[in-house]
Amino acid sequence: MSERLDAIELEIVRNQLAGVAEEMGDVLIRGAYSPNIAERRDCSTAIFDADGRLLAQAEHIPVHLGAMPDAVAAVRERDPDPGDVFVLNDPYTGGTHLPDVTMVSPISREGADAAGRSSGPRPRDGGEIVAYAASRAHHADVGGMAPGSMPAGARDVYQEGLVIPPTRLVARGDLRAEVEDLLLANVRNPDERRADLRAQRAANDRGAERIGDLLAEHGDRLRDAFDAVIEYSRERVESEIAALPDGRYGASDVLEGDGITDADIPIEVTVTIDGEHLDVDFAGTAEQVAGNVNAPLAVAKSAVYFVVRCVTDPDVPPNQGCYDPVSVSAPAGSLLNPDPPAAVVGGNVETSQRVADVVFAAIGEAAPERVPAAGQGTMNNLVIGSPTFTYYETIGGGGGATADADGADGVQVGMTNTENTPVEALEAAYPLRVEAYSIRRGSGGEGECAGGDGLRRSIRVETAATVSLLTERRRHAPAGRAGGGDGATGRNLIDGAAVEAKVTREVGAGTVVTVLTPGGGGYGAVVRGPTDVDDSGNG
Repeated sequence: MSERLDAIELEIVRNQLAGVAEEMGDVLIRGAYSPNIAERRDCSTAIFDADGRLLAQAEHIPVHLGAMPDAVAAVRERDPDPGDVFVLNDPYTGGTHLPDVTMVSPISREGADAAGRSSGPRPRDGGEIVAYAASRAHHADVGGMAPGSMPAGARDVYQEGLVIPPTRLVARGDLRAEVEDLLLANVRNPDERRADLRAQRAANDRGAERIGDLLAEHGDRLRDAFDAVIEYSRERVESEIAALPDGRYGASDVLEGDGITDADIPIEVTVTIDGEHLDVDFAGTAEQVAGNVNAPLAVAKSAVYFVVRCVTDPDVPPNQGCYDPVSVSAPAGSLLNPDPPAAVVGGNVETSQRVADVVFAAIGEAAPERVPAAGQGTMNNLVIGSPTFTYYETIGGGGGATADADGADGVQVGMTNTENTPVEALEAAYPLRVEAYSIRRGSGGEGECAGGDGLRRSIRVETAATVSLLTERRRHAPAGRAGGGDGATGRNLIDGAAVEAKVTREVGAGTVVTVLTPGGGGYGAVVRGPTDVDDSGNG
């Protein structure tokens, strides 16, 4: 820890940096136009130092945040100038999957001052970069072969949408209108996309403004504080890892097909705990597949970092220091480190969930009291769209029980942290009607502590549209723990007929799409008899 800051100063600056990231998120959510960001809050914001080290993040979406350092690193390789704003979504150059559009803004002292002015030119004289503001948001459409840019049958990344390498959208304060026009010409609903992109720029500007406030308050000591907060988190995480028993621990699980075939796809992990260091190796995991459940290594790292935070102390301030004691590797050309142009849109949302599951299971061998039963293990991605609208939702399910508490009903688990789209907002924005939205009673696993129940969500499509479903845990149930029962598997229905876990289909007006989400696993020996799952839609 820096000797120039005492404990009180450190705590003040740490909370100030966290406040900057949270305020950025508030600006993004309030300024966004699409329900996916404004209502579901499928977005994340963070602040990095001049070396690209994460300083603070808002408590938004785990799969976004763990991968965002790679986006900042990709921008830093492009020699950014103060006043620039870079935009990117390329999964092979700092992104996760194409709908997640990231903006990165280098901040100088002069630029931070200018961001706080209501009018006047942005700086053009360069200046030393002191920090970066970054925002990532899931855009409801970025082009590609199907509305919503999440087609189940995609075989390469180009079918999934427009690929954006790190590109200057704003150059030293000036919007490059031709770049914005190019982006918007390749997406559906360009007006909605434009509004969401501008909300992200506003969020980054707010981050620059608030960093300027901190520079004015702390001066050069702020940079000492950057080092200190990172060192503080690193020391705490190292201490937590050191408290775990040394050894090698393994686990495996499967994905239920890749959207092209239904064959199970194995994921294997070995976790090695050695003193204050934790190594996670995915050797033995399947080679990359033809479908879209491949996941860039940044996504796998995000899932690992999420698990480490859960099994150590979740109150440790999230920054680069939390990641330093952890190493992650996966074979090149594998499911978790694919070669371009492999399709990846499902890898970000579904494979990341399974990675979290297997790493939890492995660490559970070392510290069983710290690991819950499996949660639903899927985001239950539902996309309904046409040339004129795109609706996207991830649907909650059952949380896994712990040794001392039942799992929660109808919640997002693992690598997502979104809210739902309220029925009123959904029906006001889209030609859709919610026919049923209820708890799927009895779907949680039995045990001394019961797993949480899943949900039923039925939506009537009032116009011809394309439906895409990317889901998991339709064949393999979320596992119970310590003798607890498994959660119920999920089901997908179109007009009452079962469909595959991953499917894209054209439907006519009046079609009803129903998603029955999995329950969570139970914990401890079963003390109650099995309960029938209520899929009637009556809750």
